[in-house]
Amino acid sequence: MTRRRGLTQFVAPALLLIAVGIVGGLTSAGTQEDITSVLISATMVIALYVFIGNSGVISFGQISFVALGAFAAGLMTIPSAVKPTVLPNLFPFLADHSVGSFESLFLAAGLGALFAFLAGVPLMRLSGLAAGIATFAVLEITHNVLRFWDKIGPGAQTLALVPEDVGPYEAMLGALFAATVAFLYQRSRSGRLLRAAREDPAAAQAVGVNIHRHRLVAFTISGALAGLAGGLLVHQIGSITTEQVYLELTFLTLAMLVVGGMGSLWGAVVGAVLVSFLDIFLVDAEGGVGVGPLDVDLPSGASLVILGALMASMLIFRPAGITGGRELTLRLPRLGGRGPGEQPDEREAAADQPQPEQALAPGTRSETPRSET
Repeated sequence: MTRRRGLTQFVAPALLLIAVGIVGGLTSAGTQEDITSVLISATMVIALYVFIGNSGVISFGQISFVALGAFAAGLMTIPSAVKPTVLPNLFPFLADHSVGSFESLFLAAGLGALFAFLAGVPLMRLSGLAAGIATFAVLEITHNVLRFWDKIGPGAQTLALVPEDVGPYEAMLGALFAATVAFLYQRSRSGRLLRAAREDPAAAQAVGVNIHRHRLVAFTISGALAGLAGGLLVHQIGSITTEQVYLELTFLTLAMLVVGGMGSLWGAVVGAVLVSFLDIFLVDAEGGVGVGPLDVDLPSGASLVILGALMASMLIFRPAGITGGRELTLRLPRLGGRGPGEQPDEREAAADQPQPEQALAPGTRSETPRSET
């Protein structure tokens, strides 16, 4: 019963992503671009949630994996015949090889996971402000390497000529894949131990939980999903620059996670969808837009100011976000129904609530995690 109830928690975010994707596929070309951006943003925020939501450690470095995935997927799908002309300084093994758009998404996810693992080995021992500064350093290093090393990309120039073959349905599938991975991870043993360590690190260490190992697993999975999001992004817009995957995107995705609620997958998806649509409206309003009888004309840069004020207000008045950091559980009909006089299983209602420790009878096997150090 507990497993069945847990699975119903995945239905709500999945249905929301599917609804957004289907609506996007039925609209005009301009709206389809906006919907595709919303779904790719959802993939990025889900990637952030896998690490930040489960570990409780704020990271400013996940967009570096988005950048790496975007440049890798874009670079490797440019035809080899034109690379010497548009990118004359590339390493020969990059200039002489190309892959298809679908294969490039696996490449982007793999490189994101590898980079996250290598960076996470030393960084996952940190917490609090030190972890935030260290992950921000990862973002800075990645940005500067991609911007100034033209052996692996265009440097400060725009990476262009990338196939544009990601629309609402492709972005929806990518977001659903990310949500599935995030859900399976949070239900796994590693995910549960990491969430326990998030609530009380000292107690978790006392019972033998290897916090460093489980943070590293979450960081690596988050890097893979962020790399996938980068691959989807570059194949949506057909070009990329280092500034598009830098500070503004870092701030925007963190705002989405905070507004929705960083403690749940449902909160990550809701925050991504709502803030993405709000950001699209605000950016349009900077050039003037009509809302019924009103004409809204915001000054340039107002969108970031408004989103910053929204995030600050949310942190002050509702720190757990719109969803309160809780999953939305949909009640599905039980196959076969309940027998005569059968009552609902009370364990369903308490499945995801923290349980107090109970004394064990002599000879009863303990459920306390074994030492992993």
